[in-house]
Amino acid sequence: MSAYLYDALRTVRGKGNKKGALAGITPTHLLVSLLDELRERHDLDTTQVEDLILGCVTQVMDQGANIAKTAAQHSGYGDHLCGVTLNRFCGSGLEAINQAAAYVASGFKDLALAGGVESMSRVKMGSDGGAMAMDPAVAMPGHFVPQGISADLIASKYGYSRRDADAFAAESQRRAAHAQTNCYFSKSRIPVKDINGITVLDRDENIRPETTVDTLGGLDPSFAMMGAMGGFDAVAIDRYPEVETIDHIHHAGNSSAIVDGAALALVGSREAGERLGLKPRARIRSMAVYGTDPTMMLVGPAPASRLALKKAGMTREDIDLYEVNEAFAVVPLRFMDDLGVPHDKVNVNGGAIAMGHPLGATGAMLLGTLLDELERRDLSTGLVTLCIGGGMGIATILERV
Repeated sequence: MSAYLYDALRTVRGKGNKKGALAGITPTHLLVSLLDELRERHDLDTTQVEDLILGCVTQVMDQGANIAKTAAQHSGYGDHLCGVTLNRFCGSGLEAINQAAAYVASGFKDLALAGGVESMSRVKMGSDGGAMAMDPAVAMPGHFVPQGISADLIASKYGYSRRDADAFAAESQRRAAHAQTNCYFSKSRIPVKDINGITVLDRDENIRPETTVDTLGGLDPSFAMMGAMGGFDAVAIDRYPEVETIDHIHHAGNSSAIVDGAALALVGSREAGERLGLKPRARIRSMAVYGTDPTMMLVGPAPASRLALKKAGMTREDIDLYEVNEAFAVVPLRFMDDLGVPHDKVNVNGGAIAMGHPLGATGAMLLGTLLDELERRDLSTGLVTLCIGGGMGIATILERV
């Protein structure tokens, strides 16, 4: 049995600080906005939706106490709608969709909603703590370093320069600005309105079309002091002694922006779609996760993609478009070199450097962006992949129907 994608929506992304347009909007409100939109677009019989599976990384405060069930309860879909919140770090939104697809493909569920949310202006990244970073008995033998140090380690080991990273970042901004101006996101991106129905934000707030390599060149490295004063450079070099020094090339302009946002996909069997008069847009062809060294941490997309391709009986040439999360510029740069994929097939409408990375929602957002662009270009297959904290990668292959 196959799992089909009937729709995929996301909110606009707002800057994830107290001055961001969505700082006054709760994550529950973001999710219910999407649930309302899905119901209205498809005249959806909500009694047929069995579960809401959500990715959310920092599950405290506004995002605590199982935000999936909170949103389900607040949605008006009915008391029958269950909810579960999961955390696979930055891969959480895609993992949620993969789990929904697995339920459907196994026959255990007929129709489910899946996606993710992160309100980073309201719930600060890292505020949930965790032994991986905070407990020396765990962190030290694990050679723990923050992700920014991992990104700079990859650059140092494989020879990516500051100019390489800045050129990629400037192109991400250019592509995103072009896509936004030409309404490429309009099909699946909804504005965020307040409780009075007044529009708070109707575009992705972080895109900076004026960005150039020269303007990025004036920014200071973000992780140099952390690496030196915190001792993390020494930890990375101890794990990779062939790297003599860490070249700190990443900064705020070539790393993913902190933003607020949510995304949801409607996943179901063909029979459920026929019963409800829904037309499938794509099917989930395969999915995979893959673990790598936790110190280098961010190189998981390539091996996860290879595994997903193998499971689908496909090669990299069979994929028309790729979405690779731009956690840091070096992540897609390394992916393209490792897998042998040209930049004109990767992140064709920009990525998280330009639009932002709302941790638990990003994977679901990328899936929707990919599907829209496959349809716009009348192409067939696409692959979404993200690097994940702790040294993991996740990948999902879509095929239009």
